[in-house]
Amino acid sequence: MLKIDNISKTFFAGTVNERKALSEVSLELNAGDFVTVIGSNGAGKSTLLNTISGKLGVDTGTISIDGRNVSRLKDYARAAYIGRVFQDPMAGTAPTLSIEQNLALALRRGKSRGLGRGVTRARREQFAEELLALELGLEKRLKAKVGLLSGGQRQALSLLMASFTQPRILLLDEHTAALDPQRAELVTTLTKNVVEKDRLTTLMVTHNMEQALRLGNRLIMMHEGRIIFEAAEEQKRSMTVPDLLAEFAKIKGATLDDRALLAS
Repeated sequence: MLKIDNISKTFFAGTVNERKALSEVSLELNAGDFVTVIGSNGAGKSTLLNTISGKLGVDTGTISIDGRNVSRLKDYARAAYIGRVFQDPMAGTAPTLSIEQNLALALRRGKSRGLGRGVTRARREQFAEELLALELGLEKRLKAKVGLLSGGQRQALSLLMASFTQPRILLLDEHTAALDPQRAELVTTLTKNVVEKDRLTTLMVTHNMEQALRLGNRLIMMHEGRIIFEAAEEQKRSMTVPDLLAEFAKIKGATLDDRALLAS
């Protein structure tokens, strides 16, 4: 499904600001895997997602989806394979368009964009049915501008849009971090339901260790651009947040001092 083979990425190479963001990272996701990714700031988590999506190129190594090497494809060429939800609720939607127009655009991911003749009655009924499952009342507001929605509502809509066409890979980049605890819990539950319902192969970056343990069947820990720990389903299920902190200390010989992680 997704195969990352020995990729590296360096920013500002050859300058005094040179920084190795990813160093010989390899990771493989099988169909239906839901992998959560944790690590302190600067660990390389978001850079990893950006290289998978094509927003960033890799210096060395390859990225393959369904056996096809996509390493040199631009992000727009990978859009047919990938759905993504960002940390910023403003990033995944078009605020000046209506809810139904945003959903219509999501249906055209990886194709030439445009709304054509507008949203048909059949499409509108389909959208209402999908939105009903969110239990936010958005199915009654199809013509409302997305910019009028709350952050939690927009993030729930972004999640629906990213998964609408059942992409080969769903990337979630700290998508609950900017929400208040109540809305974050709502979007976390929606994430679990959407991924399980469609059996989406998912890679989710999070600063919340409890969330990382609760969701998914695998967990990886990153530090300084490398994967330093991985827990498969059985081990992950039995782990606690103190276990993860102890694992980091054992591997790196230091305590994990990132405040966002320790607060989870």
